[in-house]
Amino acid sequence: MSDVPAAPEQSNTRWQRTLEVLSVVGPPLTVVTALLVYFGWARTDAQAKAMGLDVSLFGYTVQDFMLRSIQSLFQPLAWLVVIGLLWLMLDRAVARLLEFPGQRRWVQVTATVVLFLAFAYAAVMWIAVTTRPGQAVLYAPFLIAAGLVVGTWGLRVRRRAAGPSAQAPRATKGTLEGWLVFVLVTLLLFWGTSDYAQALGRGAAVDYQERSHLLPTAVVYSKERLAVTVPNVKEESAGSEAAPLYRYTGLRLLVVSGGRIFLLNDGWSLERGRVVVLPDNGSVRVEYGNPASD
Repeated sequence: MSDVPAAPEQSNTRWQRTLEVLSVVGPPLTVVTALLVYFGWARTDAQAKAMGLDVSLFGYTVQDFMLRSIQSLFQPLAWLVVIGLLWLMLDRAVARLLEFPGQRRWVQVTATVVLFLAFAYAAVMWIAVTTRPGQAVLYAPFLIAAGLVVGTWGLRVRRRAAGPSAQAPRATKGTLEGWLVFVLVTLLLFWGTSDYAQALGRGAAVDYQERSHLLPTAVVYSKERLAVTVPNVKEESAGSEAAPLYRYTGLRLLVVSGGRIFLLNDGWSLERGRVVVLPDNGSVRVEYGNPASD
């Protein structure tokens, strides 16, 4: 028997299914990629500003920003998963209590107290953040989001405790409330993660100040004088009159990116330190060493 080729209708169906999968998967991947790039940029931008630089000087690529965002997202996502698991356990325990008619009244009263306290807490935190933004707590957006989530959960538990007859008229209204809370909580999580990423960037700049001696050493050789005037950097002649060569010591490697070499001087500080930027085009030669060998 000869092989029968697939019918055109079957091929079209396969392509349609493939396009449907791509249309579903594509937008979430685009959103995730955009978020990774943004949080990586926010962290790097805060670090650059703390060091007296602009993030555009580094010439980072999209991949660089994505890699730098991992540290900004790991801890918030880990806490989100842990809290989600604890919430599921608590919600199942409440559901088991609702199976006993004698416990419904107690659960309803408790849920009412929880929802009022949670919404009041979220409102107070929101007022504190908006009226005094310069003195706001770092995790304030996360705390506001937690208050909204707990309050909404308390409201739903209260409705479940009231019985099916009380839930039916509120079905459409509850769905709208759920979407509005979801959007607001998502925005708060975005805000909080952005603040957290910027805090990490500023912390990285302070870390360079405290641990610059742990960065790789860098010795720069150049045929022309570079006129480096930053503190603790020494210029020495390593050539002759016929073939001049200048050597610069007392430098530490910060990063090589965007066709540039970024160097810090020994004893670099946020207040008085400056960053030496050299072209990475072969006009200078740089020897890197292990800081432990000093």
